[in-house]
Amino acid sequence: MTPEEEEAIRREFEASRKSGHQSQQQNHGISQFQTNEFSNIKHVIGVVSGKGGVGKSLVTAILAVELQRAGHAVAILDGDITGPSIPKMFGLSDYRARAMNELILPAQTDGGMRIMSTNLVLENETDPVVWRGPVLGNALQQFYEQTLWGNIDYLLVDMPPGTGDVALTVFQSLPIEGVVIVSSPQDLVQMVVGKAVNMASMMDIPVVGLVENMAYFECPDCGKRHEIFGPSRAAATCETFGINMLGQLPINPAFATTCDRGIIEEGLPEGLLPDAVAAIEKLDA
Repeated sequence: MTPEEEEAIRREFEASRKSGHQSQQQNHGISQFQTNEFSNIKHVIGVVSGKGGVGKSLVTAILAVELQRAGHAVAILDGDITGPSIPKMFGLSDYRARAMNELILPAQTDGGMRIMSTNLVLENETDPVVWRGPVLGNALQQFYEQTLWGNIDYLLVDMPPGTGDVALTVFQSLPIEGVVIVSSPQDLVQMVVGKAVNMASMMDIPVVGLVENMAYFECPDCGKRHEIFGPSRAAATCETFGINMLGQLPINPAFATTCDRGIIEEGLPEGLLPDAVAAIEKLDA
């Protein structure tokens, strides 16, 4: 990316920040989703990306597991309505959500984490979700308001990629306290991250920071790091947009294995993304 292109991105970002309050005023008429009387959620965190294929769901799962290991009550709302993957990661492919007194009972992992996802209400997990925007928004509202969450410290929302209808509904209607942005080390990352940062700014929602996925591959034989997708641009991107760098994740076949086998809760290595976890925990301060 040329210096001219980077400067253009900076100008677009600053213009978006200036218009954020105006956009917020236009959204005052949007009704906020409310939890039911049997649910108490202290903090809601969105995990977002400007494009698909960067590992947003993986980062969501990692943050959820690490927060749970730190002693917090954690739940995941799989907001990627048309492309849900969270249940499979946690070994819940065969589970189906049930109703009780007009409330939805979420799936619960062996470790006690509560999860709600489109795949938990479909007859088969491979059934396509061919719903239009308003229906997607209604599904998200139902998942948030009618699920019996219980007492939750952190609800992580795995957002759909991009800045479409469902993402807009989440930003406008859920009490999001901050977003974690997920990126990959490609040259177009500043443009992609810029879209996510600008949308959060327009909705007046703080950005907790940036996590870079697939940052490098560490050779198991010699231990040398290889930057398969090119040199990391995460630090420069964070500087451009004035956000915090929360950590990097390598290309690790073990991640794919734990997700595919549905054992991420017990099979995930410990100590991943400690800065991201600490930044989220600071919300309690």
